[in-house]
Amino acid sequence: MNALKRNNVKIIGKGQKPMLFAHGYGCDQSMWRYITPAFEEDYKIILFDHVGFGKADTSAYVLERYSSLQSYAVDILEICEELELENVIFVGHSVSAMIGVLASVLEPDRFSKLVLIGPSPRYINDDNYVGGFTQEGIDGLLNSLDSDYLAWSNSIAPVIMGNPDKPELGRELAQSFCQSNETIAKEFARITFLSDNRADLQNLKVPSLILQCSEDVIAPVEVGEYMHQQVPQSTLVVLKATGHCPNLSAPEETIAAIKAFL
Repeated sequence: MNALKRNNVKIIGKGQKPMLFAHGYGCDQSMWRYITPAFEEDYKIILFDHVGFGKADTSAYVLERYSSLQSYAVDILEICEELELENVIFVGHSVSAMIGVLASVLEPDRFSKLVLIGPSPRYINDDNYVGGFTQEGIDGLLNSLDSDYLAWSNSIAPVIMGNPDKPELGRELAQSFCQSNETIAKEFARITFLSDNRADLQNLKVPSLILQCSEDVIAPVEVGEYMHQQVPQSTLVVLKATGHCPNLSAPEETIAAIKAFL
């Protein structure tokens, strides 16, 4: 299947230099709506939905293919190939930040810069590594998700979003989770929260901005600091923003940090 149709690719903006935006777990390309207007004048903006989310073609999903984050990285590379994109500025949120890392390790010459918002190479604590979760905590999260996905979505989304003074953002994230394909969302959660991509970080040769929120239950500050230590040519910016989705909760600060890096 054509990658542009499969991933519901949309192109906006007046510029020539490509910026490709990749949404996080349970979301879709609409999650960038507060960010992209700041770049439309100067860049060619490529938006898409991961298979199983948004308006991507769910019929393209085959468990054997989408059994790792690397499979989603291949989707991104196929989009770039079909659009003949070079020197891509990749902007990825949450798990898509790591998907972008994997894509750039596979094809480093395809990308000029990476913007990684709330990335985590591993969510589970390990020896001297702080990922933010115990193995038991992740097992419980996945069991809860498996037993009642809708209830899990409604309870976890406000926690992920943070910013209790903006409850409408938590509700939006919960609605986005609930609209996702449940079977795919469960499997994507499993490969996300059980992934360990720490060994890939040192192979990343593309200049990278790590945007870390000051309080984030999904990716604590220690994770951002670890990423910065491990990734050559990386810049770490700790935002005043809290929660895991500064693209929604603090777009102005997020835009300013990206522009300063570019």
